[in-house]
Amino acid sequence: MFQDKVAIITGAARGIGRATAELVIQGGGKVVVSDIDPDAAEQAARELGANAAAHAGDIAKDGAPEALVATTIDAFGQLDIVVNNAGYTVDSPIHKLSDGDFQAMLDVHTVAPFRILRAAAPYLRDPAKQEREEGREVFRKVVNVASLAAYGNAGQANYSSAKAGVIGLTKTLAKEWGPFKVNVNAVAFGLIDTRLTQAKTGDTTVKVGERTVAVGIPEKARTMMGAMIPLGRGGTAEEAAGAIAFLCSPWSDYVTGQVLNVSGGLALGMTA
Repeated sequence: MFQDKVAIITGAARGIGRATAELVIQGGGKVVVSDIDPDAAEQAARELGANAAAHAGDIAKDGAPEALVATTIDAFGQLDIVVNNAGYTVDSPIHKLSDGDFQAMLDVHTVAPFRILRAAAPYLRDPAKQEREEGREVFRKVVNVASLAAYGNAGQANYSSAKAGVIGLTKTLAKEWGPFKVNVNAVAFGLIDTRLTQAKTGDTTVKVGERTVAVGIPEKARTMMGAMIPLGRGGTAEEAAGAIAFLCSPWSDYVTGQVLNVSGGLALGMTA
């Protein structure tokens, strides 16, 4: 399914990103494992084998998106798929939400994907010009990871705004890059079982620059969400990765500008 394709997957050392990388490599593709944790990125790439390379860094930092794309071209000579998956949450009701925490969510979930895709543009768009002259259609793929929180979720004004922004980016880029046979879609996840959605105890953290962020969901909120899922449970990382893989595959060649809700039927916000 992914023979001779090269993918960038951000946040790929663990969870949904790692499961997606495994599917791409199983399908014959090559992957650049991008992660903020250098040790985890290198370990994941080693475990994934010869068709994987690692790139470590905070994608929200200036110059990081360009360096990620350059690493990919240096490693494999081409770029066919971009999956913008990396991120984390910093939750708070809006009256207690700081400027820094609001901006941090915009930076990692909206600005970083924009910059990565801008840096990737020559490798995704330009080959289509020659392919068009040769009478060939070759589809390349972009998948942006959004969230049901994009439709509104109490305590997540920053995260919800950022994920709504990436949906707008997705739909705009689908129109701009459609003529170049680049499919641009998003997945909006509900409750997927990863370290970021486990019951919050303060023990699980993400290191972002000089800051350590405790991740997870309060037990009460997690229980409430679980009770609202028609399929009766949260999704697995592998199930989430399957949705991303579909949008990266030839099966989605006539799908673009869409948001695929992957939630077991869970709906958040006023409307979803």
